[in-house]
Order: sequence, then structure tokens, then C-alpha cells
Amino acid sequence: MQHNHTGEKQYNALAIDSRSPIGSPLGIPGLSKEMLVKDKTSHVEVKYENASNSSQDQGTSVSTRDNALDFAPTQQKTAVISVLLVDDHALMREGLKQLLELEEDIHVVGEAVDGFDALYKIRQLRPEVVLLDIRMPMIDGIAVTRQITHEFPSIAVIILTISPDHQQMLQAMRNGARGYLLKSVSSQELTQAIRTVHQGGVLIEPELTGAIVREFRRLSNSTQTYVNALSGRDIEILRYVAAGMSNKEIAVKLSYSEKTVKNYLSLIFQKLGIRDRTQAAIFALRQGFLPDDEI
Repeated sequence: MQHNHTGEKQYNALAIDSRSPIGSPLGIPGLSKEMLVKDKTSHVEVKYENASNSSQDQGTSVSTRDNALDFAPTQQKTAVISVLLVDDHALMREGLKQLLELEEDIHVVGEAVDGFDALYKIRQLRPEVVLLDIRMPMIDGIAVTRQITHEFPSIAVIILTISPDHQQMLQAMRNGARGYLLKSVSSQELTQAIRTVHQGGVLIEPELTGAIVREFRRLSNSTQTYVNALSGRDIEILRYVAAGMSNKEIAVKLSYSEKTVKNYLSLIFQKLGIRDRTQAAIFALRQGFLPDDEI
């Protein structure tokens, strides 16, 4: 877990990947293959055939309408993050757009007024990040998040809400949201959140971090409870299931009837709260109930 400092508030960013940071340094005269030169009335483009010796014995192509030029290096293009705003309040959308458009690396590509409109715009515009109000008419933000994650797993969704709700936040994260923020955040905190989720990270309000930790502990304890409920024979059968053996093959291995194996599996499914053999096999592999080489 890493800590990102944004403004006066410390945010917790989880699972941020190591891709290169957004942003590019200014070009250096004489080292760049091309420069933009401009004066008050026109833009002039100067291209050099050899970047290492741009001022000596090199052909140049210059176009100008004024001899009084003020030379200046140009900044290299910055990767721009495309963002879709989804909120049923026009004033909120307009305010967010004005704030975000002040950032060189963020561009608002569209707006949506409800969940259905959001899905339509996403399919048309394919934004990289979606800022999504959790409370909207017809279809709420969590349902929209689930659909976005299903159709476009590469799109990062940040949920925006007026008041913190632990259960709501957990539900949003389970359905694929990568960020969960209060609408009271500062513009600096919001823009940093957009950059964080775009780079593969997960960001939530600091005061809600404890709820995430408690949920992980609950899930861990639940899994241990399931394991403790299994008998040695249950675990052995799960190992055979993980090895891909059929009921008949397991019956032969244990000198049981097929019906007995089927009954064992039904009880195992009930203890683990699962529905089928596939889930049983996945559980067995995750718990390290690996089949022996001799199976």
C-alpha cells in the first residue's frame, strides 16, 4: 500500500501499477528534431534534418509572415486522459467540467444525465475514466458501474457521493469501481484521483479505508470457518474434484458407490456455500488442496 499526498488530505492508493508517470519535460533547443517558433501574429515551424547539429550546415524549412520572431521551445505532447461526467444535476456537471478542463492532461469528452445515457455515451466515446454520481434516476451508479466493468473492464470508474456509506462503498468496489470519493473533495484531490485510477490504482476516502480492511478480514475469517467445517474426507474429495475426476472415478478411488460420492459433494457444497463442481475445484486450489501426483 502506498500513500499519496494530495493537498491537505492524505489518500490511500492501492495496487498502483508502475507505468510511466504522465507528463513530459520541455523540449531543449538544439536537441529536439523540431521546434515551434512564434511571434505575436503567426506560428513558424522550423524542421531540422539532423537533431545533433541543427545550427550548422543543415537544411531548414521555415514559413513566416513576420521577420521579428521570438524563439521559444515547445512542450512535448502530454498524454491526455479522456473523462466522461455522469450526474443528473447540470450545475454539478458544468462545475466539474470547468475544473477539469484547467488540467493539461485531462479532457472532458462528454456528459451524461442518467445511467442509460451514460452507457450510451460510453459505447460511443470510449472514455478512459468515468466520474459517476452514485444516486441517479432510473438506474443507480452501482448498477452502471457493474455494466461498465462487464463491457469495458479497461475503463476506470470513480464513484462520487454526497455522504459516506460503508456498505455502499463496499458494494461499489465489489462491482468494479476503482475510486470512491465524496463530492466535498477539492479539485486537486479529484484530479489526482483521476490520474491514480488511470494508472491502474484504486483510491478511496481515507476515513473509509477501515471498512475495506474490515471486509478483507471478514472474508478471510469466513474462508477459515469454511475450511474448519470440512472433514478430512471432504478435503480428500475436493482434491479429487480439483484433479478433474468424475464422481465415478472418485467412487472407485475411495471404494464408495457413486451415490455416496454424490451425497458427499452435496454436503460439501452446502458447507462452502457454493453451487457446483467448478466452484468446488476453484476453492480447493485456492486453499492449497492440491491433488497428489499419483492421482
